[in-house]
Amino acid sequence: MSMGFILFVLAGALEITLVILTFHKAAGRKTWRKNRLSVRIAEIVTVVVALLLPLGQKWRLVPVLLSLSILALIAVLMVLIGRKKPEREMRRSKAVFSCILSVLLIGLSLVPAFLFTGYNGLATSGGYAVKESSVILTDSKRTDPFEQDGSSREVPVHFYYPETDPNSEERFPLVVFSHGAFGYYQSNTSTYMELASSGYVVAALDHPHHAFFTQDTDGKTVLVDMDFMGTALTLTDETDPVEQYALYTQWMDLRTADMNLVLDEIETAVRAEAINENWFLSGSSAETVLSVLKKTDITRIGLMGHSMGGATAVELGRERDDISAVIDIDGTMLSEYTGVENGKLTVRTETYPVPVLEFNNWESYNDRREYLAQGGCYPNEELIAGAAAGFTTTIHDTEHMDFTDLPLLSPFLGKLLGSGTRDTKETMTIVNSLVLSFLNSYLKGEGVFTIKEIY
Repeated sequence: MSMGFILFVLAGALEITLVILTFHKAAGRKTWRKNRLSVRIAEIVTVVVALLLPLGQKWRLVPVLLSLSILALIAVLMVLIGRKKPEREMRRSKAVFSCILSVLLIGLSLVPAFLFTGYNGLATSGGYAVKESSVILTDSKRTDPFEQDGSSREVPVHFYYPETDPNSEERFPLVVFSHGAFGYYQSNTSTYMELASSGYVVAALDHPHHAFFTQDTDGKTVLVDMDFMGTALTLTDETDPVEQYALYTQWMDLRTADMNLVLDEIETAVRAEAINENWFLSGSSAETVLSVLKKTDITRIGLMGHSMGGATAVELGRERDDISAVIDIDGTMLSEYTGVENGKLTVRTETYPVPVLEFNNWESYNDRREYLAQGGCYPNEELIAGAAAGFTTTIHDTEHMDFTDLPLLSPFLGKLLGSGTRDTKETMTIVNSLVLSFLNSYLKGEGVFTIKEIY
């Protein structure tokens, strides 16, 4: 049962109680307003108390609930206090109407609590406590194509890393994560937490204007570009291949430049043991950021991403010689398309140089089998088949968003965007376990990685 439903029931009960009191004993307007004021205060107290309980404290969207619930209730409270009308009997019809209207308004104010659960991450298997910090990196050599003022491209980066003794010289492999189209950096927080608890430094970046929302160095919220979002949502296999290839190239160029910036800046800072003017400390101190860099082993780097972010990771696995492992979480490898011939997209055939792990949702797995049986050519299939060490797996009864934490945070939004019948907690537990095992094998040299075709 969600917090939103509990609060809605409690508030509704208070509203109905007010109506019953009005019916039980004829009340004048002044008395009714006094009772209404008491109900409003009781509702505010109920919300505050609920948020102070363990369930409320675990809920990540407490500020949203407070702003929408308490402020809405106080607004109505102030209206009641300010009303000055002659005393006369309160009509029952008006009391009932007021009750219905109040319940509807309270329900609307609690929409975030209905949509979002008390999800606070999955249990981790590692022995380290996890800490977090954030920065924004500025690419002074690149103008942001979405901005109209000629400003430089800015890329927010969020670090998840093991908490160790300040004097420890231990260094951990670096894993850089790229989110999907109109996703955001927290899309796979449970994965980052699992890795960081097991001895990895994870850098999850936002791609401004491809991310659903993020922030710039001025503290301004940067929303997803609606043209990009509309194009990505309406693009299908029926779209002209020349147009498809042009869009894929445009998107990959932007995203790989963002990821290259993050990798280059981290490597430069680790070698210099200092940060330069390109690092904007977003809620972190220089001391904290330097402590993260001190823990980072740039000789062992893995890349990963979900959806379009997976495609981004795959491309850099080809381009850079400092990458030791790549993971594509349910993403078509757009960078593997090389052009258009005879009205069809062409695909790379060169051997993929580093170990790569690919996850597929159940629907796309079955669609792929049918497409290949009809003679189609799919980039993921070609890359995995020709990779020096290629692994692919599918999780039964899943859809695209089941490979992120979104359905755990908001089952409603998860279903809206694509969630299957498999329990997402189970799916993400499998994903996180396989990700850790794969990276342990290829970044830490621990064991031989094996995988099943279907889980």
